[in-house]
Amino acid sequence: MTPFELVEPASVEEAIAQIDADDSTVRPIAGGTALMLMMKAGVYRPRKLVSLRKLGGEMRGITVSRRELRIGALTPLAMVEQSPEVARHAPVIPRMMKRLSNIRVRNVATVGGALAHGDPHMDLPPVAIALGARVRVVGAKGNSRTLAVEDLLTGYYETALRPGELITSLEIPVEEGRRSAYAKVTTGSSDDWPALGIAVSLHCEGDVVVSARVAVGAATAKATRLNAVEQLLAGAVVDDGLLAAAGDAAVEEAEILDDLRGSAAYKRELLRIHLRRTIRAALGAQA
Repeated sequence: MTPFELVEPASVEEAIAQIDADDSTVRPIAGGTALMLMMKAGVYRPRKLVSLRKLGGEMRGITVSRRELRIGALTPLAMVEQSPEVARHAPVIPRMMKRLSNIRVRNVATVGGALAHGDPHMDLPPVAIALGARVRVVGAKGNSRTLAVEDLLTGYYETALRPGELITSLEIPVEEGRRSAYAKVTTGSSDDWPALGIAVSLHCEGDVVVSARVAVGAATAKATRLNAVEQLLAGAVVDDGLLAAAGDAAVEEAEILDDLRGSAAYKRELLRIHLRRTIRAALGAQA
């Protein structure tokens, strides 16, 4: 790696002040699990890194209110995995975490980093999208805004974050009766990068799906909602015919990419098959 300056501000305001919006060689760093790999490979050569490790407040920890589950951006993934509040209000997240890389990475990697990095292979973004999650973002002069996770992710390793902005928290609506599931399909070990990730969250009344949120990742340039599938499921009773139609609609809607983990044709077939299975898993999940 090339030499770089490391600064460790003690507040969000100081951190933002250290980030030069016009200089792409200055970057914030949280857990650094992805950024350090890019630096070691020579893909990225920073002039200065702004460490966020000393920041506290809303950037850390997990709280729950009547309306939302809030996870600070600097909260390690392992803490999210082990949180009783997350297990109670969004149990699909700790289930997903068990196959997200390995415990060494989860002990260091942060929620904010997993979203701000914009890597389409990440497991968290499609799950967050299916749960209707938002991120709170802060920028210069304390200006803040809230973005739905599907609006945060704009392309391959690209996000809607403006220069100098930081994610401060992930906010997940607390909704009774939600049934959710995530399918991670890998061509390697169970904790490897996925060839396909599918997240499904359903609200049901009896046998009828009242509303649905469905997101796909890894096989696409960014984690993406499948609106046509959601519309197909809403108001319907799930049977084999509906599941087959949902698989066809997903393959038609999603823009699948070739990569080292499989051809686009292969991934389309994975999507067709595993969407059906994930909908069934969501229907059988704990409410």
